Amino acid sequence: GGWCHAVNSFHSDIIMKFTSALVLLLSLSGPITDARRATNSLASIPRGGATKQSVAFHKDARVWGGDASSTAKEVRGGDGGGTSTMTSHLFNMVKAIVGVGVLSLPAGIAAFGDAPSASIPAAILIASIGSIAAYNFSLLGRLCAMTGATSYKSAWEETVGASTAWIPGSSCVIKTFFAVLAYSMVLGDTFSALFETFGFNVSREKALIGLTVTVLMPLCKLKDLSSLAPFSLVGIAGMLYTALAMAVRFFDGSYAEGGKLAADVAESLRPALGTKGASAVFSSNAFILICMLSTAYMAHFNAPKFYLELENNTIARWNTCVATSFSISILFFIGIAAMGFSTFGGASNGLILNNYSTKDSLMGFSRVAVAFALVFTYPLAFVGCRDGTLEMMQVPKEERTDAKLNNLTYIILASVTAVAMKITDLSFIMSFGGATLGNALIYVYPAIMFRSAVKNLGDDATAAQKLEVKLAMAFAALGIGMGAIGTKMALGKL
Repeated sequence: GGWCHAVNSFHSDIIMKFTSALVLLLSLSGPITDARRATNSLASIPRGGATKQSVAFHKDARVWGGDASSTAKEVRGGDGGGTSTMTSHLFNMVKAIVGVGVLSLPAGIAAFGDAPSASIPAAILIASIGSIAAYNFSLLGRLCAMTGATSYKSAWEETVGASTAWIPGSSCVIKTFFAVLAYSMVLGDTFSALFETFGFNVSREKALIGLTVTVLMPLCKLKDLSSLAPFSLVGIAGMLYTALAMAVRFFDGSYAEGGKLAADVAESLRPALGTKGASAVFSSNAFILICMLSTAYMAHFNAPKFYLELENNTIARWNTCVATSFSISILFFIGIAAMGFSTFGGASNGLILNNYSTKDSLMGFSRVAVAFALVFTYPLAFVGCRDGTLEMMQVPKEERTDAKLNNLTYIILASVTAVAMKITDLSFIMSFGGATLGNALIYVYPAIMFRSAVKNLGDDATAAQKLEVKLAMAFAALGIGMGAIGTKMALGKL
């Protein structure tokens, strides 16, 4: 009881401090001039048709700090942004950030610790990585404001150049493939457990094949996916319910030694609490959690879309939206990671739901919510992978016949299913994907684009912009270092 109170108090203090730091970091990354007090007209940046010279064209727009006495213009996209209100935008951004990856984070803590106190440095890592991810998410929106870019790839084209735009483009596609793969892995585990709940012994492989053929394939072949979008809302509700249910099971001791559900799970999935606590974070195995977080926070290829769709998208409003949505996501991540790990310790599975008994009705509802949400959001992620593949293959839109789309759908689904049947550890996919593509998309590419954008400004670049380039490149170097070590650690788990 005393330990629980201490950890809860520590977590609350950490969350408050990092949320404040996140807001401060983002407030420094853009102008905070109030529109009502601005003396000049607002800079209007065209959304499409921008050229590389558009960076220089908007040299008078302050996108980072600057002298308070200088004439400042708030940077906007298009005619002041889209039609999405702040409230709806916050909800959609949290929905994009908080995905299935959060369910693997307890295993990330278990990679270096097995005592409950290991969740304390883990909470610090979750908040720290989340803050840096939020900064770079904001940076991508501001790059769109500087250049008029409308996508991650076009932001690269407008700053670095079109000849190398295939690098971030292909990275986004492959990262989307990893996301679809993770969905399939979770669905296989979840449906197998649900069948067992109802008294049917169906293996993970059979459940996945049956679901893919009868449900996922028809959904992925749909030509209009707009009707599926509302179902993704269930994902947030399911994650919130899961976090609360995990907290209940931690505090009621159902899975502790002698608990009412402890004997209902396999020996390898029962709580394994040892002595490797907070100090174990200094082990190199901690990089597994760090790289898993790069996948968990991965929503950056959608940052341009979110920026352009925000109503009255001044940089101040954009930064407020980013800071708030990432702060909420950090709370989700810390809650699920801490509760799951504190319950099962070193035995935390790559999909934490696997640790809970199939006879546990409270967690059974969580499995149903997660499965329902994944089934209907699966096609949305899948189409991104399929269409991105066609873009990489440079297939013109007019040549994308139904037959070609269906054939590619069969190929990708078969490949994903085959890999998902072979690899069963979700934490490996999360850590390896984060160490490689996640780190590149979150830390490295945005820094390269911003450095090129400021370089294109020439002598018109402000001292603050040049200083921020150093900050962005420092984060890029950090990402490369974390990625190199994380990749080695992830592969070592195979």
